[in-house]
Amino acid sequence: MEENSKKETSKTKKVLSIIGNVLLWVFLGLCLVMLIFSIVAKRSDDGAVNIFGHEMRVVLSPSMAKNDETDVSGFEIKDIPVKSLVITEAVPEDEEEANEWYGKLKVGDVLTFRYLAAGRQETITHRIVAIEELTYGYKITLRGDNGAENASEQVIYTDDRMNPEPVNYVLGKVVHVSVVLGNIIYILQQPIGIALVVIVPAAIVMIFQIVRIVTVIGGEKRKKAEAKQAEQEGEIEALKKRLAEMEQRQTENEPTMSEESSSENPPEA
Repeated sequence: MEENSKKETSKTKKVLSIIGNVLLWVFLGLCLVMLIFSIVAKRSDDGAVNIFGHEMRVVLSPSMAKNDETDVSGFEIKDIPVKSLVITEAVPEDEEEANEWYGKLKVGDVLTFRYLAAGRQETITHRIVAIEELTYGYKITLRGDNGAENASEQVIYTDDRMNPEPVNYVLGKVVHVSVVLGNIIYILQQPIGIALVVIVPAAIVMIFQIVRIVTVIGGEKRKKAEAKQAEQEGEIEALKKRLAEMEQRQTENEPTMSEESSSENPPEA
């Protein structure tokens, strides 16, 4: 019974040790990813992260959220819920490459762009509802999915020679949407996110390491105590053995009753 209990305790300790190691490596991996991310990433004017020509933003407006009145089934990018992460392919910096890039756009594509609205320039993500090739560049008309047919539209001219509002320009085309990553990033941007992702895992790892250290120290003490007990038991057994040998020798050296009586009564002459 006691042996089974020891086995169960040992198994529990091994499981806790494995969990502690996994959490430690996950935490270190997360720190490494964040370090690489901060080194490689660049920030755009509106705070978006730019990595290898792709920009990442979290959408905070419901203008592209699901709307039953808007059919997006035939488009690559469907609805974009609030707090979704959108990854955009940035417009090439080279003018010739940019013109070629614009020429591949089509109705239904989703663009992220900078637009002057109510006297303030904002970053907006909307769908192309019309695109027209001009003498210089293109005229792109965009509108959010979560709105009526007569909802406000945004018009952007891709060439400054045709652009009455140079502050309106395209940043890139949305190529991927992730609701999960967007919510994670949104949480990380909040004070509680730092606690959940950095402080809590660090605290858990520290607790496991402390438990491990205490367990190791306790194990060493227990081994020493067991070794000392075994040594004492060995000494006791050796002493018992010596006493037994001495008793046996004493018994062998004592005369028997018949021998004693014969020595006390010698035979008559």
